[in-house]
Amino acid sequence: MSKDWRVYAQHVLAAIEKIRRIEQRGDLTRDEVLYDASLRNLQTLSEATQRLPDELKNAYPEIPWQQIGGFRNILVHNYLGDIDAQTIATVVKHYLPPLDVAVRHMLAH
Repeated sequence: MSKDWRVYAQHVLAAIEKIRRIEQRGDLTRDEVLYDASLRNLQTLSEATQRLPDELKNAYPEIPWQQIGGFRNILVHNYLGDIDAQTIATVVKHYLPPLDVAVRHMLAH
C-alpha cells in the first residue's frame, strides 16, 4: 500500500521551510555547510515531488516538475559537475517560492 500523496506534499513544504531557515543563517554561496544542507533538502524535496500524483501536477504547468525530478537525479547520483553554489542559490530564489504556493494549493483542495 502506497502512502497518501499528502505525506509527500508535506515533505516538500518541510524541505522548503528548512531551506528558508538555512538562508537566514548566511549565504550558501559562501558557506559550504549551508550549501550542503541546502543540497540535502533539495534532494528530499525533489524526491517527494516525484511521488505527487501526475493529475495534480498537471494542474500547475508553471512548475517544471520534470526538471525537478531530473535535478534530483543529478543530486542523488552525484553528477554535480554543472551544479555549483550559485546554481543552487538561483534555484532556491527563483523556483522554490512558486513550488511552495503550488503545493500549498494542492493541499488546500
